[in-house]
Amino acid sequence: MHTGSSLSSLGFGEDVAHAFFHPIIGASLPSHSTHCIKISVVGAGNVGMAIAQTILTQDLANEIALVDAKAEKLRGEMLDLQHAAAFLPRVTISSGVDFAITAGSDLVIITAGARRVAGETKLDLLQRNLVVFKKIIPEVTKHSPEAILLVVSNPVDVLTYVAWKLSGFPPNRVIGSGTNLDSSRFRFLLADHLDVNAQDVQAYMVGEHGNSSVALWSSISVGGMPVLSSLTDKHIPFEQSVLEDMRQAVVGSAEEVIGLKGYTSWAIGYSVASLAWSLLRDQRRIHPVSLLARGFYGISDDREVFLSLPAQLGHSGVLGVASVQLTEEEERRLRMSADTLWEIQQKLEI
Repeated sequence: MHTGSSLSSLGFGEDVAHAFFHPIIGASLPSHSTHCIKISVVGAGNVGMAIAQTILTQDLANEIALVDAKAEKLRGEMLDLQHAAAFLPRVTISSGVDFAITAGSDLVIITAGARRVAGETKLDLLQRNLVVFKKIIPEVTKHSPEAILLVVSNPVDVLTYVAWKLSGFPPNRVIGSGTNLDSSRFRFLLADHLDVNAQDVQAYMVGEHGNSSVALWSSISVGGMPVLSSLTDKHIPFEQSVLEDMRQAVVGSAEEVIGLKGYTSWAIGYSVASLAWSLLRDQRRIHPVSLLARGFYGISDDREVFLSLPAQLGHSGVLGVASVQLTEEEERRLRMSADTLWEIQQKLEI
């Protein structure tokens, strides 16, 4: 709902909304007209297909294009989805190994990438994925120069940086799935611990999608009530070790799922579909996603590092970064997370 006129009638100026968000420097605002929405998914593995299937059920896109190097598997996945046409909203589903199939996409979701093999370091994996992205990103940008790029491939923060550098797109149109799913896992654990509905829990994980992620304990609320400050006001004790154990449980969630079933798929499918919905339906919802973080929350202006911050998403990508009040310790940890990612980026050949 647009509330501009009602706010004006209450005496608020036009700049009220800007008090809550930091603007994105260098953002581009593409022209939009009424047209069919096209989403392309690059990579038809377990994650890519879970994303495609979830988007398909939400009546978000008019067309979904699938791209993968394995032609036979790709055609099989496409046919399997097409055969469900009688049970789903009307969507054109196409596939191909040629990136021309993605032409005119509004959103390109990238899940393709190499997997880590035994004895391989994170940097080794990144170097192999850099080779993959050097093939993918130029093709995507050539066929869909006005698209938003949404990177899901891991390590997502550094690969989002790579996608930005290779694409030449403005930073508001290159986004990583980041800690959107981590935050959902965080909310689930908190809701389970407090015996409430997860939808009533407001909580963010920010920073790296990985070991150096930061849980924003100070801003957790349930039904609008700040949790930690309420406990403090009521002299109810809590231990920092319990909070850290919960953060570690969030960080280790994916590995636990992978250990049990071999891969993660459904949760990331729903997570990315929620991002797609906010972007393409111009919902202006807040999601913790990986974005160009230089200059925010004490991160140096000269560091082109991507990590997750709570951001407002709409049809032009990242519209602004939420002005969340962090404690000194949370800011310190966030800067450490940025330092970790910056050091890794410096070793890449890009």
